[in-house]
Amino acid sequence: MKIRRLFSKGLEKYKEGDFRGLLVYPSTSDVILAEKILKGEGYKVRVVGPPPHLRTGCDLVIEFPLTLQLGIERILKEKGRAPLKVIPISDEILEPIDLCQKKDFGDYLMIRAANMKLVIDKRTKQIVNISGGGCPDVPYLAEMLIGKNLKETPSPKDLGHTICAYALHIAYEEMLKEVD
Repeated sequence: MKIRRLFSKGLEKYKEGDFRGLLVYPSTSDVILAEKILKGEGYKVRVVGPPPHLRTGCDLVIEFPLTLQLGIERILKEKGRAPLKVIPISDEILEPIDLCQKKDFGDYLMIRAANMKLVIDKRTKQIVNISGGGCPDVPYLAEMLIGKNLKETPSPKDLGHTICAYALHIAYEEMLKEVD
């Protein structure tokens, strides 16, 4: 395990122009577990929205550096999390959809990830609004996070287990980068 990490550390970063691939899974929970495994092994991967023709009922796929495909597939197979498909991104038609969008409203900053929106007061870093989704845990997430300082709240991923909680977690991570 340590040898794998030693060699993969130098390969963690990849540029936008590098060859990339997509790992396609049947469900959101499979994507989340595979992402956790790969990041735990030191791979730089990101969860993105799939191109429309690759949707399988799951609105997420994992983007990865294609040069690392064999190692990634081996680890996922060992952990019982092999993807449905591995697809190289070779055409603009296959470009994944970035899940995050940022909107500055002067005193407030909003990050939208997929269908979830997180808004903070830029001066106080206090979460002032959470909206979107349609999952049953969205009201609970809002109750737990609104009115609290962004840096002092738990991650939405630790509070909920739906695609909405995961999307809100992505917005939360992006917001943390913005306020630093």
